[in-house]
Amino acid sequence: MDTLIDSVGQIRARIEALRARMGVHGLSTWITLSSDPHLSEYLPQRWQSRQWLTGFSGSAGTLVLTADFAGLWVDSRYWVEAEARLAGTGIEAVKASSAAGSALFDWLGQHVASGSEVGVDGASLGLSLARSIEAALEKRGARLRTDLDLLNEIWPTRPALPDAVVRERSGAFESLQRREKLAKVREQMTALGAQWHWISSLDDIAWLLNLRGSDVPFNPVFLAHVLVGPSDVRLFIAPGKIPAPLGERLRADGITLVDYRQAAAALSALAAGEALLVDPRRVTLAMVRAVPAGVRILEQINPTTLLKSRKSELELANVRLAMEQDGAALCNFFSWLEQALDRRERITELTIDERVTAERARRQGFVSPSFGTIAGFNANGASPHYSATLESHAVVCDATGCGNGLLLIDSGGQYETGTTDITRVVAIGATSADQRRDFTLVLKGMIQLTRARFPRGTRSPMLDSLARAPIWAEEVDYGHGTGHGVGYFLNVHEGPQAISPHLPPEPQTAMEPGMITSNEPGIYRPGRWGVRIENLLATVPAGGGEFGEFLKFETLTLCPIDRRCIDKTLLRADETDWLDSYHRTVRERLTPLVAGDALAWLQRSTEPL
Repeated sequence: MDTLIDSVGQIRARIEALRARMGVHGLSTWITLSSDPHLSEYLPQRWQSRQWLTGFSGSAGTLVLTADFAGLWVDSRYWVEAEARLAGTGIEAVKASSAAGSALFDWLGQHVASGSEVGVDGASLGLSLARSIEAALEKRGARLRTDLDLLNEIWPTRPALPDAVVRERSGAFESLQRREKLAKVREQMTALGAQWHWISSLDDIAWLLNLRGSDVPFNPVFLAHVLVGPSDVRLFIAPGKIPAPLGERLRADGITLVDYRQAAAALSALAAGEALLVDPRRVTLAMVRAVPAGVRILEQINPTTLLKSRKSELELANVRLAMEQDGAALCNFFSWLEQALDRRERITELTIDERVTAERARRQGFVSPSFGTIAGFNANGASPHYSATLESHAVVCDATGCGNGLLLIDSGGQYETGTTDITRVVAIGATSADQRRDFTLVLKGMIQLTRARFPRGTRSPMLDSLARAPIWAEEVDYGHGTGHGVGYFLNVHEGPQAISPHLPPEPQTAMEPGMITSNEPGIYRPGRWGVRIENLLATVPAGGGEFGEFLKFETLTLCPIDRRCIDKTLLRADETDWLDSYHRTVRERLTPLVAGDALAWLQRSTEPL
């Protein structure tokens, strides 16, 4: 308790220090984003400004501070968690829909003082977001100021840039060499009439150069910018991060190493009359403003984003190997869990995280978790992005007995051969009829999307309602999207596709062969329980004919779905057949990789329904 009290006091002190600096610079409002100069989802410690100011550790959220108001905008994934974490800090948890940005813009357009200045760090402000904020401020006659970083003025122990060494990918894992990838990017640059292309998004850079790092938690990427020219490439990276032998190989491929801090200066030196390609959703305002007025700026999605989303046959084959290793790890974990419950060992949500990570660490090619494990028992499972802490977590079982209900576990691993992300809900003790009903409705939605066939080029948001239909039929819904793209030993959240009603159905969201996308519908009962079942799917050809080429999904994830949670009366015969077929595949693929108690658990858990 003392730790929590001290934390609340620290947060209040930081907010007041920020208000004082706002006054010095004549700002009426300051906006702190969950962002960095690369617009990453997961941030290096240096740019975790919003978390440092508020104590809220969710992956998304925007803090707005005025002289008499502090509000943290969060979407439905974090409503419960944010309210609990911000209690007593003086910061209001502002509940926004999944279109949290629109709610923020509306607030700015209504509350910012006329003629005032609103500050935000332009080095971490996306170009598209900057335009939206400026449009909102225009309604009030207010001005956006982006030349300040107030956190530098109040954060004396702000972490330095990460200094981990970058490593090269083995040719066994990559179907294209750097030169080949650069040639494909230059082809698209030429088609658009661009002599130069600027890339700041870290996963795009790692993919393009066949390099990996460890600068960002859970994502094997490194801090860098890249400027692709007609015949050369400049890699802006901190000195010392590229080992000398790797540097020589990069130079042989036409890549010059430049100090990370010289990125903006390089853009400012571009010659008038030339054209620069940038992705407005993946470049910051500060970088664009460094470009001379005489340089023509072309705005299109990064070619690398589209190219890396379509995994090759070699990459898909490697991902299948990662799924087998991941599935074997989970068999060992669930076998342990079953026995530990029988023995009435002490098991908490933190224990779940520790054990599932330990089992993955024993598997071939494992590098790290792909995100922080979400383990939520009963009511905690109702928060989609719940995070157990030492101060606040649930006990699943101890010597006095085990609980009853549903345990939701959302976890994943980074392997040299691919990235995994899986959610399973398992029965702990007795489950209620309502819990089994919710579980079965989510399962029906997941099966319906899995079995879909659709024309090639179908916009990914259009598929979302397939998973929701069985849930909607019971007048129930969930607030998050149904699926996100997944990288190849890269970010667990990857574009351009997402199966979500909140994503505009733009041309770049078209489903194409080779894409890997999650399938994770859910139902959440605040204060009671949550259900989410998640598999990863590969988009593969399904044939075609008079009406063109069609696509379907291949299920990549290999792990049993808990049959104890199913209300069999709600499943159609074809749905039961799908589940039994899936479990046969899981058994066949994982049996050679497990033994003893884990093998026995696998065999029991994959019996026909």
